[in-house]
Amino acid sequence: MSDTMPAWAVDVPGPIDSKPLRRIEKTIPVPGPGQIRLRLRVCGVCRTDLHLAEGDLMPKRHLVIPGHEVVGVVDQLGVGCGRFVQGDRVGVPWLAHTCGVCRFCVAGRENLCTDPRFTGWDCDGGYAPYVVADEAYAYALPAAFSDEEAAPLLCAGIIGYRALRRSRLPSGGRLGIYGFGGSAHLTAQIAIAEGARVHVLTRAPEARELALTLGASSASDVDALPPEPLDSAILFAPVGNLVLPALTALDRGGTLAVAGIHLSDIPILNYQRHLFQERTLCSVTANTRLDGEEFLELAARIPVRVSTMSYPLDQADKALSDLAHDRVTGAAVLVDTVE
Repeated sequence: MSDTMPAWAVDVPGPIDSKPLRRIEKTIPVPGPGQIRLRLRVCGVCRTDLHLAEGDLMPKRHLVIPGHEVVGVVDQLGVGCGRFVQGDRVGVPWLAHTCGVCRFCVAGRENLCTDPRFTGWDCDGGYAPYVVADEAYAYALPAAFSDEEAAPLLCAGIIGYRALRRSRLPSGGRLGIYGFGGSAHLTAQIAIAEGARVHVLTRAPEARELALTLGASSASDVDALPPEPLDSAILFAPVGNLVLPALTALDRGGTLAVAGIHLSDIPILNYQRHLFQERTLCSVTANTRLDGEEFLELAARIPVRVSTMSYPLDQADKALSDLAHDRVTGAAVLVDTVE
């Protein structure tokens, strides 16, 4: 076997049509102590990858390999590994490592760790045939999901789950979802399964159709008002201009959770119109490993239906372009067909 592999890396961040991703040859990684190496099967294409490529989220280093929704098979173990064995199917998520000693980690809030590392940002991710990961941060994957279905669960699903909990949706409540892509279509199903009425607001007709198919109570253009006041809302679209209408749509005491790692600027708030009557605006930052475990168990039990569009790994640039131009319904995934 050759000691190098082809991979996609972020070269010069910029608009996706300027081709910020570049194909490179990279030495196949070797796992260190406590690490596992996966032979890639599938990697989800997340909007965070797009933010990284376009420079909204600046790469931590030149030619970092994106991709943090990784499904693969363990093919090599580092010293001291004990959770997995060779041949296990494993998922590698966004959260790659936390310090374990800061006040947030000690309090069980490792998503707010002061010295974290993230897959596909700090360390190389899944836009490549081999990926190395800390086994303590990897997940065993439910057998209920195929490789392509499992990949979007590892970030889109987990972050959506945390956003849902941060939105403080009451039992049987009314939830508004702004934007309806990979994360939103999974989160909606969790909320519906738990008894919520879900109202989707998105500009893509295909996404509105998918929302209704999955059980949403309504699906409207993003400029519309939902048909009833909302107890909670989640903003998945990285569009700051949507914060104000989402806050306006909240009933008294409602909460808007912003799910993305990047958001364009928010227009000036009017306190009386947007925040008074104890409305709350909050962000969502990464996730804990417990979030991931809870979500994967719940997703398999419901079971959540995962809508995907697949691309060969060697078309990662096209997948990101399609995501940027709203040509993806559900979640895009890269499939490595080379054994």
